[in-house]
Amino acid sequence: MADPMRIRAKVEGTTASVRVLMSHEMESGQRKDAAGALVPAMHITDVSASLNGKVVMTAEWGSAVSKNPFLQFNVKGAKAGDKIAVTWKDTKGDTRTDEVTAS
Repeated sequence: MADPMRIRAKVEGTTASVRVLMSHEMESGQRKDAAGALVPAMHITDVSASLNGKVVMTAEWGSAVSKNPFLQFNVKGAKAGDKIAVTWKDTKGDTRTDEVTAS
């Protein structure tokens, strides 16, 4: 299982600015190892975020996203104390969900 995501959610007015740093190797499937064989693709394919259990953002990613990707987005209607959860799924079927309380 991958390391926990680092999530920060700062509320200003009625909008939360959410910043996420994900820990993932993100292999494109185009790189070769020392023996010259292609390293199999393994990257995040789906990302979603929810505010108090309601999905507010979804994204589909491909192999062009960098290792340990950074994601930033805004959520309208958020207030301090709300729970913001971010989930990713990769090509191996692994998933990770982490949650933060907006401040």
